[in-house]
Amino acid sequence: MIARTIDEVISALEEIIQDCIRTNNRAGYFAMVYYCTTLRVKKDILLNNFEDGPRMERFDVLFANYYLRAWHQWQAGKPTAAAWEIVFETAAHLPAVLMQHLLLGMNAHINLDLGTTAVETMRDGRLPDIRRDFNSINTILGAMIDKVQENIGRVSPLMGLLDLHARNRDELLVQFSINLARDGAWRFAEDLHDKVGADYQTCLAARDNCIAQLGKNLASPRGFLLKYTLKAIRATERLAPGEIINILKVI
Repeated sequence: MIARTIDEVISALEEIIQDCIRTNNRAGYFAMVYYCTTLRVKKDILLNNFEDGPRMERFDVLFANYYLRAWHQWQAGKPTAAAWEIVFETAAHLPAVLMQHLLLGMNAHINLDLGTTAVETMRDGRLPDIRRDFNSINTILGAMIDKVQENIGRVSPLMGLLDLHARNRDELLVQFSINLARDGAWRFAEDLHDKVGADYQTCLAARDNCIAQLGKNLASPRGFLLKYTLKAIRATERLAPGEIINILKVI
């Protein structure tokens, strides 16, 4: 199920979304946001808004394949990256709110896959040459999240209660930042770029374990007050997951 073009990525995401709608799978929340993001990336490639459009399509396809591979491995009951396992496990079994599902997907895809994609794209070149387009991907994702937030109120009317916890600098759930995740992903790419063979795999495995732990903290945050807030938010998210997935479409 590996995609070779951005159009194949889009088709694969459409299939995942339809499957999630049909089965009321909460994993479809992130899939829908990612689908809308990919359509925007394709548009920007066609408009020559990247420094190197063909390279950015290769980047986008490599990036998406980490997600697509993880999804199909999970669906087939096969081992997958630990960071993605917590995403799908939470969607299937844990009582998380909409925002947690979105952040879990971003945590795995940005913190783990984005840096790895940059390294693989620039395997035969200079990593700094892709830095600006690398940042552009996150700018697009951030813009998509901003648009999604306009619809979140229709699904999760008490989501604003999380703002009450914003001063808790130790709480990952309320302090998650796409920009910080991007910067961390770039530092990881710099660390990974010169490694080969066993050293490459060891570095990647260590990163996966670290990001998986962050995912566990996002899925099951500590603190009585925050847990109570999440319970209250979850009680108002009464629509079926399939309905919510359609509401998250922002194109």
